[in-house]
Amino acid sequence: MSGKFPKSIWHSVFPLELVNQKGQECGNGHLGIEILEAGADYLRGRMPVDHRTKQPAGVLHGGISVAFAETLASWAAAFVVDQSLFHCVGQEINANHIRAVSSGWVYGEARPHHLGRSSHVWEIKITNEDGKLVCVSRVTMAVLSKAMQY
Repeated sequence: MSGKFPKSIWHSVFPLELVNQKGQECGNGHLGIEILEAGADYLRGRMPVDHRTKQPAGVLHGGISVAFAETLASWAAAFVVDQSLFHCVGQEINANHIRAVSSGWVYGEARPHHLGRSSHVWEIKITNEDGKLVCVSRVTMAVLSKAMQY
């Protein structure tokens, strides 16, 4: 860890089992996304490259890579804040697709660049099984007060 953030970025212990269970009930489950590990300053997950995640040309769909990146950033942001006071929503995302993948698994790792009162900026690197970069994404999350009326 670079020393940029405190010993751990998590507001409380990151609940891997809970987020994977909740993920099964939505798009994450349909895509096969799993959260694997929450380190002191990162969140790591994986996603299969199969019939659910490929484009017609037979390689990982870029939009699905973006969905994977936003999933990691969203879960990470949600557990950095005090959930009794705040919730986080995606505000902006971009991605650069570097390398095609036609089978196996891709792995994503989300790390914060900025953890502020009203926004977070996360970088997500997605790699193939050989550790080669497939996609790099940046996600801005808005941190909203639960007391606000929408």
